[in-house]
Amino acid sequence: MILVTVGTEQYPFNRLMQWVEVLLQSEMIQEEVVVQYGNSTILPAGAKVYRFLKEEKFQDLIQQARIVIAHCGEGTLLLLDSLDKPYILVSRSQEFKEHVDDHQVELGLALSQINVPVAWCPGDLVRFIDAPRKVSVADVSHASAVALCNSLQFRFGQVLN
Repeated sequence: MILVTVGTEQYPFNRLMQWVEVLLQSEMIQEEVVVQYGNSTILPAGAKVYRFLKEEKFQDLIQQARIVIAHCGEGTLLLLDSLDKPYILVSRSQEFKEHVDDHQVELGLALSQINVPVAWCPGDLVRFIDAPRKVSVADVSHASAVALCNSLQFRFGQVLN
């Protein structure tokens, strides 16, 4: 089973819902898909959907899942990173009115540099679903963390502490 979760953000994440639906309809995903869709207004046909989940049910679904697909929120990342479960992150984007800014895109770019599976298109989802891997941001060395901060500072012109 694949669990897709978008958290409780007030903005819809319809782009991810559409990706999941396309993969189900084209049979690129051939297993049960459970979706926690939050405030999304498009629901993927062929998936079992829940708007929100109580903590106990959410934890149960994570344990049952073969892989988790989630929005690239900091809290979700920390939760998934603490579990022994492969996951794929998808960044919400201001461009698609999925968030107020692009902090998830910035985080996704940084995480992808340290081999965290971040999907930027439906093809990335297929690739990561077919070959899931467990990663941990806790394994990043101090030198790698500094290099990532420098890369983000160069890319986005911000001073990072």
